[in-house]
Amino acid sequence: MSKTINRTELLKRLSPTQRELLLKELQKEAAQKNGEHKITRRSEAGPIPLSFSQQRLWFLSQVNPNTPLYNVPEAVQLSGQLNVEALEQSLNEIIRRHDVLRTSFMVVAGQPVQICALSRRLYLKIVDLGQLAATAREACAARLLKEEARRRFDLTNDLLLRATLLRLDEENHWALLTLHHIVADGWSMGLIVREVAALYEAYARGKESPLPELPIQYADFAHWQRRWLRDEVLASQLDYWRKELAGAPTVLELPGDRPRPPVQTFHGARFHFSFSVSLNARLKEFSHNEGVTLFMSLLAGLSIVLSRYSGQTDILVGTTIANRNRAETEDLIGFFVNMLVMRTDLSGTPSVRELLRQVRERALEAYAHQDLPFEKLVEELQLDRDLSRAPLTQVVFTLQNAPMDELRLEGLRMSMVEVESGTAKFDVVVNIWEERGEMHGWIEYNRDIFDETRIQRMVQHYENVMREMLDHKDGMVEEISMLSAEEDAMLKQQIEIEELDVSFSF
Repeated sequence: MSKTINRTELLKRLSPTQRELLLKELQKEAAQKNGEHKITRRSEAGPIPLSFSQQRLWFLSQVNPNTPLYNVPEAVQLSGQLNVEALEQSLNEIIRRHDVLRTSFMVVAGQPVQICALSRRLYLKIVDLGQLAATAREACAARLLKEEARRRFDLTNDLLLRATLLRLDEENHWALLTLHHIVADGWSMGLIVREVAALYEAYARGKESPLPELPIQYADFAHWQRRWLRDEVLASQLDYWRKELAGAPTVLELPGDRPRPPVQTFHGARFHFSFSVSLNARLKEFSHNEGVTLFMSLLAGLSIVLSRYSGQTDILVGTTIANRNRAETEDLIGFFVNMLVMRTDLSGTPSVRELLRQVRERALEAYAHQDLPFEKLVEELQLDRDLSRAPLTQVVFTLQNAPMDELRLEGLRMSMVEVESGTAKFDVVVNIWEERGEMHGWIEYNRDIFDETRIQRMVQHYENVMREMLDHKDGMVEEISMLSAEEDAMLKQQIEIEELDVSFSF
């Protein structure tokens, strides 16, 4: 008990930034306890086994080889005098540095393996939109970005990094990088952008690469993971998650606008939203005072909304983590990201503060057991096969760090451009980030199940719940209303009419 109190008091005294750093250190500490030996270069030659995450993605790609669902697109706007040759040279140096980008996936003796080519070359595809009217160029560029982001990869033969440069005019270009998820994740995309920036600046000046050689490669991690995550380590991780998820419902029945298709369609759309500066400031102060992170407060509020929508009190929400809790992996391009399942129990009559304490303790325990790949967890739990929905959890919540700042190079500025591929791996994904004091986000949803109007109402209900939590932090969760004033008035009027009908029936 004293350990919990000390941890809580410590979290309360820290700033939000310090709190996030502490949680990251706790994750690294847990990783070191579970496996103290360092990841080193493998000594074996020949085909390399896939990591656990890669293996499940490979299997899913075989089941549906034509889907763009596992493409990872990133677009950058380049403003200024662009040196196209230096850009292409930078991308090819990144391919040389990171073996995983020269990797093909094949079947040997009945098992998928990764085989790294000694060299592969990327040729930058250039599309000139200068002949279009100025007002039409960006719309055309956005359409081309979406089309390119949806183009499939052949895991056996293709270079799993594509690059397309759209020329809007002499000083404006959009560059789209598309990778297959089996070789990259969100952290990897950030690494690529930063490495391109460093390499481009050097090559544009006629200098050599300023980047040091990498001590290990992703294949070394995959080889290490297969040897490490077994026996006692695997048993310990599985034991925690089996106990944590024992008896949990693996289906969240959210009301939809259409019947769920018998086979998951992955047709997606995004709805963008923002929370006000005042709400963001109040949430930060509230989280600090309660000894929780902003992520924990937002997850608690989302769990309340999902409970009200579904009528269920035992809620499972997935959250993605970078899963780079070992120093050797921080500079590697590859598929490291993992999904943790956060369970929230709203049964009984918990207070707002009791709910926050529960979310905090479960989150900290989940972080301490983050090494078990989600794919391995699903496999070990032996869930009933349901082709109509994602396994174990159908809702995902992520709180990202601030978006990458605008990068400035000599004579060139870089800024990110959002690319929507029109896909959705889950029923609902809530993604939030902070920018200039405001909280921004989007909800990615399966458009074969939900209409945008329903998602828009869900966002409003989510904001209402967060405000209610702040206004009634000493109250009970069941007393929190997610309805707007207009909805509340309409509901009361409806109840009065129903009561009147009942009285007349007697």
